Amino acid sequence: MALVARNDPLTALVPQLTQAARRRVFRAIPHRVRPAWDDRRVMLGTADHEAAPLLGRVAEQSLLTSLLDEAPARGQALVLRGEPGIGKSRLVSVTERATRDRGMAVLKTAGVHSETHLPFAGLHQLLRPVRERADELRDAQRTALDAAFGLTDDPAPGHFRIAMAALDLLSDVAADAPLLVVVEDAHWLDRATSDVLAFIARRIESDPIVLLAAIRDGYPSGLGEAGLPEHRVVGLDDATAAALLDASAPDLPAATRSRVLREAAGNPLAILELPAAVGLHDDERWAAGGVPLTDRLERAFADRVSDLPYVTRLVLLVAALSDENTVDEVLEASAAVAGTALDLDVTGPAAEAGIVDVDLRTIRFRHPLIRSAVAQNAGLEERRRVHEALAAVLVDAPDRRAWHRAALLAGEHEDIALELEQAAARARRRGALVVAVTAIRRAAELGEPSSRSRRLLAAAGLAVELGRTDVVVAVLGEVSRLDLGELDRARVTWVEETALTRPLDAARFMSVIAAAEQAGAAGDHELHVNLLWLVASRAWWVDPGPDVRRTLIDASDRLGDATAEDPRVFAVHAYADPLGHAAGVLARLSSAAADKHVDADAARFFGPAALVVGAFDLGNDLLATAIEGLRVEGRLGHLPRLLTLYAGMAARLGDWEVALAAAEEARRLAEEFMEPQWAAAADTAISLVAAMRGDTHTAELLAAQAEMVAEPAGANITMAFAQFGKVLAALATGRHADAYASADRLFDPADSAYHPAISSWLIADLAEAATHIDRVDAARARVARVEAHAGEHPGTWIALGLRHARALIADPADAGDRFDEALASDLTRWPFQRARVQLAYGQWLRRQRRVAESRAVLRAARDTFDVLGCRPWGERARRELRASGERSRSRVDDARDQLTAQELQIAQLAAQGLSNREIGEQLFLSHRTIGTHLYRVFPKLGVTSRAELNAALAPAAAPGGGLDDGR
Repeated sequence: MALVARNDPLTALVPQLTQAARRRVFRAIPHRVRPAWDDRRVMLGTADHEAAPLLGRVAEQSLLTSLLDEAPARGQALVLRGEPGIGKSRLVSVTERATRDRGMAVLKTAGVHSETHLPFAGLHQLLRPVRERADELRDAQRTALDAAFGLTDDPAPGHFRIAMAALDLLSDVAADAPLLVVVEDAHWLDRATSDVLAFIARRIESDPIVLLAAIRDGYPSGLGEAGLPEHRVVGLDDATAAALLDASAPDLPAATRSRVLREAAGNPLAILELPAAVGLHDDERWAAGGVPLTDRLERAFADRVSDLPYVTRLVLLVAALSDENTVDEVLEASAAVAGTALDLDVTGPAAEAGIVDVDLRTIRFRHPLIRSAVAQNAGLEERRRVHEALAAVLVDAPDRRAWHRAALLAGEHEDIALELEQAAARARRRGALVVAVTAIRRAAELGEPSSRSRRLLAAAGLAVELGRTDVVVAVLGEVSRLDLGELDRARVTWVEETALTRPLDAARFMSVIAAAEQAGAAGDHELHVNLLWLVASRAWWVDPGPDVRRTLIDASDRLGDATAEDPRVFAVHAYADPLGHAAGVLARLSSAAADKHVDADAARFFGPAALVVGAFDLGNDLLATAIEGLRVEGRLGHLPRLLTLYAGMAARLGDWEVALAAAEEARRLAEEFMEPQWAAAADTAISLVAAMRGDTHTAELLAAQAEMVAEPAGANITMAFAQFGKVLAALATGRHADAYASADRLFDPADSAYHPAISSWLIADLAEAATHIDRVDAARARVARVEAHAGEHPGTWIALGLRHARALIADPADAGDRFDEALASDLTRWPFQRARVQLAYGQWLRRQRRVAESRAVLRAARDTFDVLGCRPWGERARRELRASGERSRSRVDDARDQLTAQELQIAQLAAQGLSNREIGEQLFLSHRTIGTHLYRVFPKLGVTSRAELNAALAPAAAPGGGLDDGR
C-alpha cells in the first residue's frame, strides 16, 4: 500500500496556508487529482492535515512505505534529519495516517525545548495511552516504570532496567497489531527518554515495531548519536518549489519571486512564509542571506504574531515558555500576568491565523519555529514575569516550579539553588542523571559562593557516570577558576582521570597516587580508595614502569592488605602486585569462593582480583555472581568489562560455550556503548577460543583487529591478550617459530605487548614452541624468570603452566618425573590444559620407545579434545596414535556446533526452564527476539519442544569412552 492516494505536490501544505492561499492552491489543482475531501472544509482551513499528500517526496514515500510493508516481519528504526521547515513533520504525519489505514497501532511523543529538564517526560507521553498494559509486565518491570515516572518514592532501578521495561511493554502492544512509534522533535527530548528510545531502537529487529524519529540539524540527540539508520530530508527540486510558490503567492513581482526561491532554497515552509516577510525586511543583509534561514523564518512568524491583540500575544508567550500544553494552566498563568480573568476565546485570533491549534484541553503551536519565535521576540522582563507566574501556578509540581523560578535569574539566590538541588536529587533517584547534572550546575550558578565548588564537582561526578566528557570538560573549566583546597584538588584529579581517559605516563601515575594519599590524609577514605583503584587498574592495562610500580605497591600497603574488609581495598592490593601479593590474595579468594552468599558488589572486585593472580578456577564463579548482580540491577555499563574477563577465564577452563556467549555479548554491548577498547578485548577472548578449537583464520583475524585498536591507545594488556590466540593458532598448525615470536613479545619491555604479569600465563606455550625450533635454553631462562617473580605460591594457572613448561624443557632423564608431576596436580577444571600435557607426555613416551605406555595418555588427550571440539589438537593425538600402531576414528560434529554463541546461550537458559521474558530480562533483549532465536534453534538441534533441549545440548560422548586422565 502506498503512503498516499494521490501524488500532486501542491496540496501538501494546505493546512499551513492562509485562507486566501488555500483557495488559490485548491483552484490550481486539476479537478481529476483533487483529494477526496470536501472543498468547503479546505476553504475553511479544517482539512485533515494528515490526509494531505506528500510534497514531491517520491524517494521518502518509497522508503517509508517499505518500512511499513516490512513491519509485520521485522522491526526497524529510521531517523529523519533535516533543517527546520524542510518537511520532516509532514513525512511523519503522512506515515502516521498510512499506518492507521493499515490497521497498525501508533504511539507518539514529541520533544519540547522547555521539557528537556523533566526526567522521562517524553517516555511518559509515549506510554501514557498504554499504561494499563503495564499490568502484564513482571512486578520488577512495572515498579521500574512507576519509579521512573515519579509515581512512587522508591529509587528508580538502573537506566537499562527502565529501558527494558519500556521495550517489553511496547513489544506486548505490538503483539496485538504492528506498531509505529513516532518521535517528533527528538532533539528536544529529555536525555533520559532519548537514551531509552535508543536502547529500544537497537532491539526491535524481531518485533513488529517501526520507530520513526525526526531530528533537526545541528542539535545533539541520544537518538541521533545511537548509530541508527538515517535519511536526510533535502529541499524540493526547482520545479516543485516554483509550483508551490506560484500557487501560494501568485501575484509576486518577478524579482521578488526569484529572490524568495533563491532564499528558500527548496525549503517548503520558507516558500510559504518568506513572500510576506520580504516586504517587511528589505535590508540588504536579510535579502542576501546574511541572516540564517531559520532566523528569517522565526522573524516571519514573529511578524504574524505581532499583528495579534496584546492578550492573545500574552497567552502565546505563556504557552511558549510553559513545559506543558494544558489550556487551564496556560490561562491561569496568563491571567496572573494580565491581572484579569481570561477564557479560551482569547486564543481565537491565534488559531485563525494558523499560529496554534486549540481544543478544550490543549494549546499546541503549529510549528516549533513559531514557539521559539514567540519566546525570542518577547522582552526579558516580560519573559521573567511569565516564568514567575508559571512558578506560582505550579505549587504541586516542585521540579517544574524550581526551573521556572530559576529562569532568567542572575546573582545569588540560595533558596532557589536549594530547590534545584532537591530537583536534582529527585531526578537522580529516578535515573535521569542528565537532568540532575543540569540542575546542580544551575544551582552552582545561583547559590552561595562557598558551595560552588562542591556543587560543580558533584555535577562533574554525575557527568562522569554518564560518560559525557564534553560536560566534564566544561564543568572543570568553571572549577579551575575557583580557589580550591587540597581535598577539592584531589576530587578534580578523580574526575579528570575517570572522564578523560588519557594515557598515563609515569609522571601522571605519580600525581594520581599523590592525590589519593592527600585525600586519605584529609579524611576522605572513599576518594582515597577510588583514586588508588583507578591507578592500580590502569597499571594493569598499561605498564607504568618499575619505579611507579614500587610506589603503587607501597601506597596500596598503606591502604590495606588482602585481609581488608573493603573488597575494593583488597582489589587494589591484588592489582598493585599480582605476583608478589598472590599468596594472601589466593587465601582470601578461596574463602570468598566458598561463601555461597557472597555479595554481588563484592564479587565485582573479587572476580577481577582472581584474574590478575591467575586463579581462574576461583574467579570464574565470582565473576558469574557479579554479572548476575549487574543484570538484576540493570547496570549494563559495567557488563562489557566483566563479561570480557569472564570469557577469558571460561576459555581457559575449557568452557567454550560460556566463553563465546560472554565475549559476544561483551562485544555487542561495547559497540553499543561506543567503547572500542572493550570490544577489542572481547575479540581477544573469541580469538583464544577459535585458536583452541582450530579456527585459525578467525583467531588470527580477530587478534589483528584487536591489535589495531589497542596499539594506538597504548593498551599493553589488550596487545598481550591478542597474542594468546595467535600463539595457539600457530602451535595448532605447526608454525612454531611464529608461536615463539608472539609469545616472547610479552617478555620484551620494548614491545607494545609487554606485560610483566600476563607473560607468565603463556610460559608453557613458549616452552612448547621452543622445543621445536632449538630455543630450549632461551625458554629455560624465561621459565626461571617466571619462577622467580611468581614465588612459592603462584596462582593456579601460572602453577600448572610452570609444571607443563618444566616437563617440556627438562633433560630426558628428568622429563618423565616432570610429566608425572604435572599430571598429578588437580586438573579437574582444566580439561584443555590437561589434554595438552597428556599429548606432550604421549609424544615423549613414544619417542622414548615406550609405545604401549603412550597409547593410554594419547587416547585420553584425543577424547578430551574431541569433547571440547578442538579438531586440530585431536588430529595431532590421532596422528601420534597411528604412529604408535593404533587406529582412531574421526570425531563426529555435535548438532549444537551449528548454533551461534548467542543462540546457544539462549537455548541453555531455555533448557533451565526460563521463560522467553525471563531470558530477555537477563540478556536485555525483547522477549520476541528470544522467541525468534529459539525458532531458529529448534530445527538446528532437531527438537520440537523446550523439554528436549537438555538432551540436545548435552555434549556427545567421547569415542572410546570417557575422559580418563591417562596416568
